[in-house]
Amino acid sequence: MGSFIIEGGHKLKGEIQPQGAKNEALQILCAVLLTPKKVIINNVPDIIDINILIELLKDLGVKVEKLSNDSYSFQADEINLDYLTSQEFKAKGTRIRGSIMIVGPLLARFGKGFIPRPGGDKIGRRRLDTHFIGFQRLGADFEYDSKESFYRVTTKGLKGTYMLLDEASVTGTANIVMTAVMAKGKTTIYNAACEPYLQQLCKMLNNMGANIQGVGSNLLTIVGVDYLGGCEHTILPDMIEIGSFIGLAAMTQSEITIKNVSWDNLGVIPSMFQKLGIKLERKEDDIYIPSQKSYEIESFIDGSILTISDAPWPGFTPDLLSIILVVATQAKGSVLIHQKMFESRLFFVDKLIDMGAKVILCDPHRASVIGHGFKSQLKATTMTSPDIRAGISLLIAALSAKGTSTIHNIEQIDRGYQNIDERLMAIGAKIERIEI
Repeated sequence: MGSFIIEGGHKLKGEIQPQGAKNEALQILCAVLLTPKKVIINNVPDIIDINILIELLKDLGVKVEKLSNDSYSFQADEINLDYLTSQEFKAKGTRIRGSIMIVGPLLARFGKGFIPRPGGDKIGRRRLDTHFIGFQRLGADFEYDSKESFYRVTTKGLKGTYMLLDEASVTGTANIVMTAVMAKGKTTIYNAACEPYLQQLCKMLNNMGANIQGVGSNLLTIVGVDYLGGCEHTILPDMIEIGSFIGLAAMTQSEITIKNVSWDNLGVIPSMFQKLGIKLERKEDDIYIPSQKSYEIESFIDGSILTISDAPWPGFTPDLLSIILVVATQAKGSVLIHQKMFESRLFFVDKLIDMGAKVILCDPHRASVIGHGFKSQLKATTMTSPDIRAGISLLIAALSAKGTSTIHNIEQIDRGYQNIDERLMAIGAKIERIEI
């Protein structure tokens, strides 16, 4: 079990490069199963969740070659389908939530896909209905073994159809798209997720020979093909990490430049931080955040309290609400944070209250934050990271706090952030990693 010892209250300065996007990488890596040809993927983040998925692909028989620090080649020409029924697979597949997305490609190419109940963050209900209803609509038979918590999907032939998704699930849409690209005929998916990660997946599949139209919208039209070939693909920088660094700069009153952010794919993220009063500038494809003594939360035009809530893309991503909440604790003014999508994600605010933040948890979905305006610093404390995003939020809080804080269970942070301690230390943070 690892922990971070953080000495807070230091200003940071310098440049930082965001890693490749975790959520895109999980989809892209699963898509290599759709072809026997070689696929090269660049800007792969070196984080626990991704490394587990790569190991899972190796165990399935995918030939994996590391070409550089962040580039890999994959070739799925000799897949061992028997591995899917092994105890080893059942154990490894439960460790990450992204493992669910191997089912679609396996179903499309081999006519069957198995997966144990996937793991991931404990942030509330994360149902899988969208995935399996989509598979069934395409002509697959679905079976769930409740004793072993094991899902089985098989088909004698997939056929295109029209479907209206019950929710705009990103992983659900990705899984259905990867299945539909090799189904016979035309598939139309309405209420599809349209996040940049999914757009990237569709672009990659089209480069492999798929026929997907409507990329970037919530209405996708897919004409099935018999065969997909190889390609080379580069993963976008991680927008969640970029948002985390903006929040970090504001909380520590630091001057930071975030390099190569792919600004055009950030959507409303920059403007949402600007609503909290944070100054940031676009410099070519970088974000420059100057040092600010204070930042003031905007009100709505009618004078009412600002509300920040999550929504499917192009709305604000739920993964950054934890960051926004922490940043608001030192702003001037008040804001209501409304986490609509996950009912357990705001429970970490207890730790912030212990640190002296003025936060009222109204219910599992809403928290009201009254900012200190830097008139009083957060106090150092000992805390445990409950999930990836709460973990990085607590790390940001600790870096701005007075005194030395300890964060336990940092494996949760490592699952989503590559060498985060080393990268922050390079710009002046005081962080020590210890094993307990």
